[in-house]
Amino acid sequence: MERNKLLRWGGLVLLAGAIVLALIYRDRLDAAELERLVAGAGVAGPLLFMLIYALATVLFLPGSVLTLAGGALFGPVLGTFYNLTGATAGAVLAFLAARFFAAGWVERKAGGRLKQLKEGVEAEGWRFVAFVRLVPLFPFNLLNYALGLTRIPLGQYLVASYLFMLPGALGYTYLGYAGREALAGGEGLIQKGLLALALLGGVAFLPRLAGRMRRGDSLGIEELRARLDRAEGLLLDVRSTADYRGDLGHIASARNIPLEELETRLEELSPYRGQPLAIICTTDRRSRKAAQLLAGRGFADLRVVSGGMTRWNQSGLPVEKG
Repeated sequence: MERNKLLRWGGLVLLAGAIVLALIYRDRLDAAELERLVAGAGVAGPLLFMLIYALATVLFLPGSVLTLAGGALFGPVLGTFYNLTGATAGAVLAFLAARFFAAGWVERKAGGRLKQLKEGVEAEGWRFVAFVRLVPLFPFNLLNYALGLTRIPLGQYLVASYLFMLPGALGYTYLGYAGREALAGGEGLIQKGLLALALLGGVAFLPRLAGRMRRGDSLGIEELRARLDRAEGLLLDVRSTADYRGDLGHIASARNIPLEELETRLEELSPYRGQPLAIICTTDRRSRKAAQLLAGRGFADLRVVSGGMTRWNQSGLPVEKG
């Protein structure tokens, strides 16, 4: 036991030292030097490139330089494959390092909101990984280590990372390729430039698309009632305070945060980031605005209560007033 502890501490110190050194000398990560190294490796060049990409990911070096270089060196197809494989390999190494060195300690020490957040991420599993790969809420290199502190299965993490990093990898790899073609004076520069812009536009649209996907389907009144009976998740009422206390009344277990105040009061909802969250208003319009806002802030399993408090009252279900 003592020997294992020493090995963990020793490995952690070595990793931390390597990260510090890499950050100190990060300016030496130069595309021209990288091209020279890869070219000098001959047929092993792609393997060397992917190894460098993986190590850069582990050591918190910027992946953008490498992704653009991959497109310039290998073209849009092979470049995307090498970039994506290298980035995923590095993400897995960082994930495993965090799990080996610190996951046990975090498991013992986590409590309160941190524990709730961790459990919420674990409950969502690969869907959370897919979402954060499509929507860069957190720095990529840091996120790899953070996810290693959870109990998300390695297989789910690997597959979701590879698949959902593909759109971004393709867009930025093609940009590197188009830039290289422009400098070389290749043919069809206008078409290639337009395609690069279209791909980057698609990548920029992904957060909005992922947010829509994450909002989930509407939640019917009967399903909401069953969820409330099970005390599952949170019911968020986004009406104004006056409406919350007004003629339609409110559901006893609902938490009222008006839509206009939602962005400034997100901290109150952080324990529910990974848990089921139903949103209700008078009807659906404001609820959907709230769902869109929360989806963009990383909240999971969002459902809009179809028909809102109007439908709840029409169903003759109990409400509180005042």
